Parts: sequence; structure tokens; C-alpha cells
Amino acid sequence: MATATASDASLIERKVQVLKAIAHPVRFRIVTRLCAGQSHVNGLAEELDVPQTIISQQLRILRMSELVDVQRSSGFAVYRLAEPHLKSLIRCMDRCCDPK
Repeated sequence: MATATASDASLIERKVQVLKAIAHPVRFRIVTRLCAGQSHVNGLAEELDVPQTIISQQLRILRMSELVDVQRSSGFAVYRLAEPHLKSLIRCMDRCCDPK
């Protein structure tokens, strides 16, 4: 049986970090929404029916996890997925959780 290398351990840690970052219901909903395109905080709050302060807190966690990034334009902060492969992960989870 092969032993794990430091790079294997690092990759596993990153995978776990990504899963932990999206494991919160509001963060998962934010990521799912951002799969459809970028949005600003107030738009996310309105679409998800979650207070703006909560959306901001959860976006900060997603940014710290390097899954979402922000671009400031005309006084607005616009959020988008920083990791485009999240779309595939969300689709995979949809298929895995699809009631048969």
C-alpha cells in the first residue's frame, strides 16, 4: 500500500476546505446562485430571502476560502465564482441527491 505524500495531504486538505466552505446552507445557496452568474449583495439577499448582513458574512467566508471573488464597480461590490469548477460540483451533488 502506497503512503500519502505531502502533496497528497495538501490536496486532500484543500478538498476538505472546499466542502466545509459550501457545507453551510446559506453558503451553498449563494454558490448555487452564483453558478448562474454574478450578483451583488443586495441582489443575493433579495433572491435568497436572507438578510443582507448574513449574506455579507457568508460571502466573506467564501472569499477567504477562495471560492468567490469580488469586483468593485461604481460603488457596488459584484460577486462571482472564483472557482468555475464549483458548477460541476453543484451539478454532481444535484445528481447524487436527486430522489429516484
